[in-house]
Amino acid sequence: MSGGSIASAQSLEDMAGQMVMVGFRGNAADTAGVRAVREQIARGEIGGVMFLRINVASLEAVRGINRNLVAARPWLPPFIALDQEGGQIERLTAAVGFNEIPSARAVAAQAPDRARVIYAGLADDLARLGFNVNFGPVVDLDLNPDNPIIARYDRAYGADPDEVVARAAAFVEAHHDAGIATALKHFPGHGSSAEDTHEGFVDVTGRWQPVELEPYRAMIDTGLADMVMVAHLYNSEIQGGGARQLPASLSRTWIEGVLRSELGFTGVAITDDLEMGAIRSRFDLHDTVVTAVEAGVDILLFSNSAAYDPALGTEIYQVLVDEGRADPAFADRIAQSYERVIALKRQMGIIP
Repeated sequence: MSGGSIASAQSLEDMAGQMVMVGFRGNAADTAGVRAVREQIARGEIGGVMFLRINVASLEAVRGINRNLVAARPWLPPFIALDQEGGQIERLTAAVGFNEIPSARAVAAQAPDRARVIYAGLADDLARLGFNVNFGPVVDLDLNPDNPIIARYDRAYGADPDEVVARAAAFVEAHHDAGIATALKHFPGHGSSAEDTHEGFVDVTGRWQPVELEPYRAMIDTGLADMVMVAHLYNSEIQGGGARQLPASLSRTWIEGVLRSELGFTGVAITDDLEMGAIRSRFDLHDTVVTAVEAGVDILLFSNSAAYDPALGTEIYQVLVDEGRADPAFADRIAQSYERVIALKRQMGIIP
């Protein structure tokens, strides 16, 4: 590592780690899993971590972990993220004293101004614990009542893009007020799917509808898209019938084509968890990392829960560095992602 200032951190090695976000083991600051990611942050090998419920023993312990991770300087402070949507999708629960909030469907059933109050309380609570990223809001349209991952858990605000955007905007604005970045999900739209990408390959050809892009278009146009989380969905009508049948999270057509060129998104593209069955069953680590970066992804998200490896962040980082050294075009992609990630960290006050 160069050990230089943020402004001068321009070597490939300095930049690559900002593309890596991993999950970890441990529910206290002094556990081995927390020490592992802290050391990876300090070496610049990872740019962020994600919490799962296994990392939550108590609110005070969570606060202690997050203080410990931020103290990993002199390198760049990390993104510290979690999924805290409300309803059934949450990492912090009433069991540890956290103020739970309703599901998206329940929020949408209330008066529109209630959404801002609910999400302001949530964001303030997360900020007090030291989080700076919440993976939400869900802007999937509720198009399939039998959907096993969106409709089943009441995660969508509804089927009307305008209603979805109104509540999603309240979510984002409340989090911004608390200094927390957000991630619109699950691009290009998971609400019409009939299968769950946690389990395996999901083909939405013939199910997915262009209207599912409208919440993204509106949120991007109004400056309310910090990150966009790209799902592991395949659609031959958009991507063609290529032999590899790449999911959107590994597809240049979706990320560089639709998300960036058509919708005008200039922020951070982050994958959904790259250890879900839709990816793990078809791609090895090296292929996953390289294909995602070439597709235009900025942050590679690995929950590190399928087969826990305390060195996973270092392994992903090494793939990025090795490929960047061998291929100038790949190194250029790393540089582009680094600039987007650093811009968001500055915007949110994570770095000066």
